[in-house]
Amino acid sequence: MSRSRRWAGLALLCVGLLIVGWCAWQFVGTNWTSHRAQRQVIEQLEDAWATQDTEAQTDRGTARALVRIPRFGKDYRVPILEGTDEEALASGFGHLEGTAEAGEVGNYVLSGHRVTHGEPLRNMPDLTAGDLVIVETASRILTYELTSDGDALDLPFTATWVTAPTPRNPDPGGVSAPDAEQILTLTTCASLFHTDRRLVAFARLIAEEPRPTRG
Repeated sequence: MSRSRRWAGLALLCVGLLIVGWCAWQFVGTNWTSHRAQRQVIEQLEDAWATQDTEAQTDRGTARALVRIPRFGKDYRVPILEGTDEEALASGFGHLEGTAEAGEVGNYVLSGHRVTHGEPLRNMPDLTAGDLVIVETASRILTYELTSDGDALDLPFTATWVTAPTPRNPDPGGVSAPDAEQILTLTTCASLFHTDRRLVAFARLIAEEPRPTRG
């Protein structure tokens, strides 16, 4: 084998190893670091609540709430950070800036990754109307009930009507948000790989109770 062929083979091998390493990091490494970050944010938020603060200023951003989705298991508990920048979405759910706060009148919009970076909504298509999304804040536990399946709406990212205070589908036969004052909207990527589309599910607030004081 000529020296040039040998070097070309080594170069291709190096490129292959780099690609495999990058894929391993994306699909394993980012999940490990994100789950670790989620645990840290939850701990900081609970410490803040214990001192009567309503939010925690963390290295990952401002956290004000936690979310539980029973369909995803009894141990599923993910922090919600303010904003939907890369740092926030790599540490839990992101609360879309400008939308309602948890429990407020309007549309409380939460976004999360479906693959990599903790994958909080990897199983979004498994959600069905009637499933619960439970949001815990410093003072309240808010229970929302899904009014649409997790895969009922597959839309382009340009479909901004889903984040409006009262989302109304321009398609007369399409799924819209419920007729309720307090709405929650979940959004994530429509596929496990790169896509310009997203899955959207709507929920309405059905119950609210004080958050128990933890001694």
